[in-house]
Amino acid sequence: MNNVAKQLFSGVSYTAVSQYLGIFISLVISGILARLISPKEFGIVAVATVLITFFGIFTELGIAPAIIQTKNLLKEDLDKIFSFTIWVGLAISIMFFCSSWLIAGYYNNTKLISVCQLLSVNLLFAAVNIVPNGLMFKNKEFRFIAIRSIIVQLVGGTVAVFAAFMGAGIYALLINPIFSSIFIFLFSYHRFPLKPLFTLGLDSMKKISSFSLYQFFFNVINYFSRNLDKLLIGKFMNLALLGYYDKSYRLMMLPLQNITAVLTPVMHPILSDFQDNLSQLERSYLKIIRLLAFIGFPLSAFLWFSAEEIMLLVFGNQWEPSVPTFQILTLSVGIQIILSSSGPVFQAANATKVLFISGLLSAILNVAAILIGIFAFNSLNILAMCICISFLFNFVQCYTLMYHVVFKVSMAQFWKQFLSPIVLTALLIGCSLAINHLIYHLHLLVSLIIKAIIYTSAFVLYIHLTKELNIVSSIKLLKKK
Repeated sequence: MNNVAKQLFSGVSYTAVSQYLGIFISLVISGILARLISPKEFGIVAVATVLITFFGIFTELGIAPAIIQTKNLLKEDLDKIFSFTIWVGLAISIMFFCSSWLIAGYYNNTKLISVCQLLSVNLLFAAVNIVPNGLMFKNKEFRFIAIRSIIVQLVGGTVAVFAAFMGAGIYALLINPIFSSIFIFLFSYHRFPLKPLFTLGLDSMKKISSFSLYQFFFNVINYFSRNLDKLLIGKFMNLALLGYYDKSYRLMMLPLQNITAVLTPVMHPILSDFQDNLSQLERSYLKIIRLLAFIGFPLSAFLWFSAEEIMLLVFGNQWEPSVPTFQILTLSVGIQIILSSSGPVFQAANATKVLFISGLLSAILNVAAILIGIFAFNSLNILAMCICISFLFNFVQCYTLMYHVVFKVSMAQFWKQFLSPIVLTALLIGCSLAINHLIYHLHLLVSLIIKAIIYTSAFVLYIHLTKELNIVSSIKLLKKK
């Protein structure tokens, strides 16, 4: 257990530095690009990004988590699986390149042709990066991963901003993803070089197929549940509205991704050691859930009351129509932060079949919510409300399956973890309602700073008085271990 604590602390520390520095870099770059490029052009890239993500699922095939989970793979197996990803990456990237004309015709926008063709490069390099990247996580190379992420994000973002200032327009938005996919692979391959073989490597793929197939099926249905809204808005509403919605959704996801991304990449490699001790896995996960609830619920309240300041300060006044949609979506942040940590637990428990079933139920609920919001009401705000409700139902079904099917224990302790975070959040909401009418006339930056100070002070005071999270002592204890 001492070794696990040290590994978890080390992994989270390096990942935190990478992610939170990444937040700053991403916000600066996004804020600059949002002032130089129109919402419609953001909408065009959003369509291409959603579609390339779908094609990317067929290059991943759940291979990386399977490499982390499977302990008996030989060097020869890894070379064969790497060769398999090369062939699959080539095939999928060519397929996406050739689909660009159909995609442009469907959305009646010729710019999508060149955008999709350029982004097809991502599919190849994302595919060949799967095995070396999976090996880095399996070997817990969190320091190297953090350094790699910061370097690639900073250089790619800087080049994109320079291109936008030079008049590259929509193509400036493509530089960072293309640059990142190429150089992340080069960093990964340098760290874990593999030998390409003239083979499909199917015999080695069979060794991980029982785990990877259900992971792949989950990725497919999770894609549709997460991206159908953007595909339908682009087709049945318009690309400008898609730009506003995509900006709202991405801004909502930014803190979510950069909180859970500190923990979840570290969770599977470390918790996979408990795959034969589910009771220990469940007890360890309860502590993670409680920590994420104390972060996620108050953050959701802060984002709701600060939605206008955050959106307009980061992206500028031309994005004001995005504010109400962003505000509604922030209601789901707390639940999503906890829910997004469930995948590594299913993986560590060798329960990817249950993960697939949970993902299928999630997809059904999310698709129903999206269809109602778009076709019944034709409103971005109603769509955002429907999505928030679907996340709530998905939260319940996911953890019901985890506790009753995987852990086979009562959920009483699970629900108990949320009582104190909910009380804290209610107090913060009360503070916001009390001060909102006093500071509404202030400059956006001043208003945001005041709200941040009040929220932080109230949070720290509550934690101190209740002694809920003795963070300093926990860190010192982990360092000693």
